[in-house]
Amino acid sequence: MSTTEEPLWESTSVQNLFRYRPSGTYFARFKVGGKPIRQSLDTAVFSVAKQRLPEKMREYRSRHESVKAFAHGKMTVGDATEVYLRKVRASVSLKPRSKDYREMMIDFIKRSWPALMETDVRKITDRDCENWLTKYQQQYAPTVVNNSIGTLRAVFDEAISTGARFNNPAAGLSRVKVRQKRLALPSREEFLRFVEEIRGAGARQSKDCANLVRFLAYSGVRIGEAKYVTWADANFGRRELHVRGDPETATKNGETRYVPMIPELEQMLTELRSARADESTTATVMRVFECQNSMTNAAAKIGMKRITHHDLRHLFATICIESGVDIPTVSRWLGHKDGGALCMKTYGHLRQDHSFSQAKRVSFGIAA
Repeated sequence: MSTTEEPLWESTSVQNLFRYRPSGTYFARFKVGGKPIRQSLDTAVFSVAKQRLPEKMREYRSRHESVKAFAHGKMTVGDATEVYLRKVRASVSLKPRSKDYREMMIDFIKRSWPALMETDVRKITDRDCENWLTKYQQQYAPTVVNNSIGTLRAVFDEAISTGARFNNPAAGLSRVKVRQKRLALPSREEFLRFVEEIRGAGARQSKDCANLVRFLAYSGVRIGEAKYVTWADANFGRRELHVRGDPETATKNGETRYVPMIPELEQMLTELRSARADESTTATVMRVFECQNSMTNAAAKIGMKRITHHDLRHLFATICIESGVDIPTVSRWLGHKDGGALCMKTYGHLRQDHSFSQAKRVSFGIAA
C-alpha cells in the first residue's frame, strides 16, 4: 500500500510566506526581476515571520533597483543613498525616531556637500571624504559628526554590495572625540524652590507642569515614557511603577521595566490618585506631557541654571547614587542594558558637595 509523502513546504495564509516543515522555519518566496528568491526569515514563529516578510522583500527589491541603475551607468551617490534610505524605512527593528534621525543625517550631509548626490559613486575618493569631514566637523557637534560618518559609510556600503565600487572611501574617516558633558544639576533645595515656582506661575496648567517635573525627577523615566504611564501601571501594594513606553514600540530599548516608588514618588502618586479617584485605570497619570517653557521661566526667576526634561532623569540618577544606591541597580531602574557602563560614565563624578562629604570619610587611621 503506497503512502503519499508529506510535502516539505507548507503554504500559509500570507502571500509569499512559506514554512519549511522539517525545521519549522519560515521562508520568504517571491520574484524580483523575474528571478525566484527564497530567503529564510530566521524564525519558527508565524507572527514574527509575518512581520519580517515585507522588510526582506523590500531589501531584495531595493538591491535589484540599485543593480539596474548601475547596469545602466546611473549609479550616483544619490542612487546609493536612496537604496540605503529604503532599507531604513522598511526596517522593523528601527523605531520611528531612529529612522527620522538617519534621514536627518542624510539631509545634513547633502547640505554640507551639495555636489555629492549627483556624482558618480565610483568617482568619490578618500581625499574627497576627508576634505568634507574637515569642514563638516566645524559646523556640527561631535555626536552628529560621528553619526554622519557612519551614515556615509553605510551609503557607500550599498554601492559596494551592487558591485559599483570595490572599497569604501569613507572607511578611513576618524571619529571625533566626544567629551563627557559635566552635569550642572540643581541641589535638593533648589529643586524644591524650582517646583514651587512652576506650581505658582499662575497659568492654567501650572500645577500639572509642576507634577510632571516631580514625576520625572522622582521616577527617572524618560519624557517620552511618562506620557504613557496610566493608573494601572502604579502598583501601590508593591510600591513600584510599570514603565511600558509607546504601545507599539515600547521603551527606548524595546522592553518594559519596573521602577520602585521612592517615598516622594509614592506620596505624590497617592495624593494625585486620592484627588482623582473617579478616573479610570486607563487614564494617564500625567495631564501634560511637556513643560520646557515653564521650566525655563522658573529657572530664570530663581536664578538657577536652565535644565531640560532629560536633566530631571539625570537628577534622579544622581540623587539615587548619592543616597547609596549602587550603579548597576540605578542602571536597571533607568532601563539601561549595559550593566551600568553608561551610568558609570555619566555619573562617575558626582556633585562637588557630595564629593567633599565623602572625602571626610577617608582616613589612614593616623592620630592627629
